[in-house]
Amino acid sequence: MTNYTAQLYIVATPIGNRADFSMRAIETLKNVDVIACEDSRTSANLLEHYGITTKLVSYHKFNEKQRTNELLKLLKEGKKIALISDAGTPCISDPGRVLVNELFGNVGITSIPGACAVITFLSMIPRNTEEFAFAGFLPRVKNQQSKVFEKFSNIDTVFYESPNRLLETLENIREFRGDSAKVALARELTKMFEEVKAGSVSEIIDYYKTNPLKGEIVCMLYARENNNEDDMEIVEKIKKLKAVNFSDKDIATVLCTLYGFNKNKVYKLALAL
Repeated sequence: MTNYTAQLYIVATPIGNRADFSMRAIETLKNVDVIACEDSRTSANLLEHYGITTKLVSYHKFNEKQRTNELLKLLKEGKKIALISDAGTPCISDPGRVLVNELFGNVGITSIPGACAVITFLSMIPRNTEEFAFAGFLPRVKNQQSKVFEKFSNIDTVFYESPNRLLETLENIREFRGDSAKVALARELTKMFEEVKAGSVSEIIDYYKTNPLKGEIVCMLYARENNNEDDMEIVEKIKKLKAVNFSDKDIATVLCTLYGFNKNKVYKLALAL
């Protein structure tokens, strides 16, 4: 194995197709002392396939803080540890940030690159710019989702969603941005039934109302094509009224009455600020 100075290895695993596992990742996992994994049952299947017999310990969002202290003790003993998630790159909407935040600057950390659903998705859909925002898993509450959509309205916004919540989220997008809002999504990336779709939010909703919706999903809400000056004017007026403690509801009423702005639109913009 290459002699790295690192003690902690952040190792990407395949997001579906086992053949995407890199030789360097396999070699690293064979030679560290411990592998911290999100789900030992899921990881054991992958590691067995490649003849990796390194000891596994669980490391997931429910024991992250406790396990970080245990791993820190092993590192102080000179052990080398690898961190993996069930699929993809750790710390990207997967456990790992607590460990990295605790150890950064105190031990050597390196990343063994590999599959990441966000990057895989972005490389295969039409885009007009390199810029994008990644929101991870969206909040479940409708108003909180609206705040995310408004915050990143000027930039393509990528997020993860579960199959059982996707249609509800798409309906929220349609309500917030209108029927013509453009979205793209992919499911089952790198797998046999990989599917990629792009179109208006209404088209995508109609499609998945009559077609199976299974597997892990990556979705992108395209940036608004016309961020007109009216929106900027409304936002400025909202900020001034918020500064003197007007409620969102009262702001909508005032701006609708004085300037003829759409009351629902003003209210949604106020909620998002």
